Amino acid sequence: MIKVTHLPLAKLTTLGVGGESEVWTVHDHQELLEAMQAPYRPLGGGSNLVVSDAGVKERVILLKGTLSEVNLEADPELSSENLHVTGWIGAGKALPALVRQVQKLGLSGMEGLVGIPATVGGAVWMNAGTRYGEMWDALYCLEIAYQGKITVHHPSDFPYQYRSSGLPEGAVVSRVRLKLTPSNPEDVQAKMDFADHARKGQPKARTAGCAFKNPGGVSAGKLIDEAGLKGLRVGNAMVSHEHGNFVINLGGATAADVMELLRIVREKIGVPLEMEYEVWE
Repeated sequence: MIKVTHLPLAKLTTLGVGGESEVWTVHDHQELLEAMQAPYRPLGGGSNLVVSDAGVKERVILLKGTLSEVNLEADPELSSENLHVTGWIGAGKALPALVRQVQKLGLSGMEGLVGIPATVGGAVWMNAGTRYGEMWDALYCLEIAYQGKITVHHPSDFPYQYRSSGLPEGAVVSRVRLKLTPSNPEDVQAKMDFADHARKGQPKARTAGCAFKNPGGVSAGKLIDEAGLKGLRVGNAMVSHEHGNFVINLGGATAADVMELLRIVREKIGVPLEMEYEVWE
């Protein structure tokens, strides 16, 4: 049964900003399609997101129930000695927990996603990743809800690229299947440790992740650092001292604080910076 509540989205976002909105929690495909019959916005783990202090007028959809279940067993018709194609994985599943489950089974292919605070659906939507791998690298196929239908697609059906899935606006990822490589838990853990160590400079405070995409392969964080902008603050939003491409919430920051801080940073950097954050207004 669909659960409808009113919540400040600050409670559902990693940055901790966002006003009150109507939240619909759905548990299966039928409920998802029902929730999509009026203006909506799907919400995953709440990372990579800045929500207006006024909230949003659309209903916000969270995926739970069967849309967060996981089947990592190999499909015998599609798998081989060197390929492990999983069953269906719900888009509402927390990505960090999935990465850990995959490691424990000795399956390789998701190590580069370690530590990303997203749901599977959110990671697919923005093609989340690090220099060690992206979400779409591990996709065998994906299922989406769009225009009243549930359809299954191959990744090549969409023009996915760096930090973008190319999915049509309004599509909601409902489930995915992964293509992984049989390995062993120890080797997979070693790869995860290596990828995680490379992220040690990132702040542990409330943040939405990297604020800007790397322009032309150049590190946005390095550009911000070289401009002397670490520690720049607007209200209770501040450019992290640990990593220049992270904005942190010192406590009680507003979306207005964050957006003004990002505006100042872009103004002071000599090259155009494209936001990695999604902004809900």
